[in-house]
Amino acid sequence: MANREALRELQSRLASRLQAARTEGVQASWLAVESAGKKYLFPLAQSGEIFPYAATQPVPYTREWFLGVANLRGGLYGVVDLASFVAGRAPQQRSDAGRAESRLIALNALLEVNCALLIDRLAGLRNLDAFSSSSEAPEGSPDYFGSGYTDASGAYWQEINLQSLAQQPQFLSISA
Repeated sequence: MANREALRELQSRLASRLQAARTEGVQASWLAVESAGKKYLFPLAQSGEIFPYAATQPVPYTREWFLGVANLRGGLYGVVDLASFVAGRAPQQRSDAGRAESRLIALNALLEVNCALLIDRLAGLRNLDAFSSSSEAPEGSPDYFGSGYTDASGAYWQEINLQSLAQQPQFLSISA
């Protein structure tokens, strides 16, 4: 019970900070997330609401990375396993403990795609000051990869342009 309250409190604080960042133009530029051991940055302007992991209703004859649809606050969203989509392989099975930290990040409504990305863990908000260096996207990386950033501890963070991702033909084509 205490874990649920702490989780709700964290989500509430993060939602408040996201809203403040959007309205005040504060220095936070990205929502930092982790998925399958990789670290990603989502631009705040392209990110939508954050939801706890919700069971999905499977949709037959779709790609492995498309987990199905979920009712999120009264809206029907397609759910994509981010790590599976990026890697082009079957989704990993998550333990109960892993599911407790998993979140669904909806794409901003302005992108006009009712989709939520399944990630393993939220890592907070980041701005440019949090990183010691930046680089171009690695050679041969997908079009939706933005710049890469290295933080003070040497961890590499890959920016994902959600608007570009939402326009990719392979992302939009869920049929198997």
